[in-house]
Amino acid sequence: MKASLFYLPSIGSRADIERGMAGMRADLYQRMLRELSEQIKLADELGYDSVSFTEHHFHIEGFEISQNPVLLDLYFAMQTKRIRVGQLGIVLPAANPIRVAEDIAMLDHMTGGRAIAGFARGYQRRWVDIMAQQTHDIHGALPHQHDAIDAANRAAFEENFRLIKQAWTEEMLTFDGRYWKVPAGETPWTLETTAKFGKGVEDGILRAVGVVPKPLQKPHPDLFLPFASSENSIRWAAREGVTAILPAMLPVYENRLFDIYAEVSGKERGRGTGLLRDVIIADSDAEAMALWADSGQFSGRAWFEPFGFRRGLQDPKTGEFPTAADVIKQGWALVGTVDTVIRGLEANLTRQAVDWLFCYTYNGLIPHPTLMKSIERFWTDVMPRFA
Repeated sequence: MKASLFYLPSIGSRADIERGMAGMRADLYQRMLRELSEQIKLADELGYDSVSFTEHHFHIEGFEISQNPVLLDLYFAMQTKRIRVGQLGIVLPAANPIRVAEDIAMLDHMTGGRAIAGFARGYQRRWVDIMAQQTHDIHGALPHQHDAIDAANRAAFEENFRLIKQAWTEEMLTFDGRYWKVPAGETPWTLETTAKFGKGVEDGILRAVGVVPKPLQKPHPDLFLPFASSENSIRWAAREGVTAILPAMLPVYENRLFDIYAEVSGKERGRGTGLLRDVIIADSDAEAMALWADSGQFSGRAWFEPFGFRRGLQDPKTGEFPTAADVIKQGWALVGTVDTVIRGLEANLTRQAVDWLFCYTYNGLIPHPTLMKSIERFWTDVMPRFA
């Protein structure tokens, strides 16, 4: 099992966020970059496989300050030697897929083949509706939403993904989709240099284009889908050879998704999948729980639960949620001493062995020195039991 760090970069502490408009503060953004640099350089030295960032826009509140994960990837890759860098993920329905293909291919070359690629559908309408308006008027789709908005979002996501893969793997690209057409129409192109040194033109009309550069890794970087919780998403990931990362959820939901991925992919159950878990290690369980209260629990209640991200832990019969003690015992959050975290990870892997563990790392909301120590202890004291 490989371990990676995952950031939804926060600006400032809980107190900073509660003062309001933290996302506007340049001093907090600068501090975030400094602290993340130290944390990621430490992860690089220790041996973590990779580090990944999300994509969100307009977050004046201070959560998820990660507008361009590819730029963050390159910034931190230039300060490290071996750790891979990626996105969990670029929101494809609001993106130009050819630009995405170019950007990740460039990242792969500039990092010497250390890029990974993750793609998401996008659920926050405040920004998806705005950012997608000039392409195909797609809206954000909430988790577990099944309506016309969800269907259009999924259709745009899947088409953009197909276009990206073709851009990476085919020398010359043509595409005739619902949202994108390459070429876009009868485009005249009579440049003699193209006739001599290129291709894609017939009778003075552009018939195909070549997207450059191609990724350094062949056929392309490893692909990931965060954070899969629906059967449709799992089926798509299994068909496309994409690693599906599951958030914390009850076995009644989780088991079905693992079964579907194995059935569709033809792989052994658990292969090609990963888990997302909060990871906080401290000297005592009480200290770790206090840190979690100001990080995972605070941001969860303030930001993520209103979007429906806790439903996977809701009992379908009683409607009840597990207690904090049950969450820790079952390993849905890896919070506590080294021994507590080991037991929690064992509980996860007893239910289902997986290829990946993505460690949700609460920068800003956990004091930097404390988080540095937690990152180190997880790798040196916990991972040797599971590598």
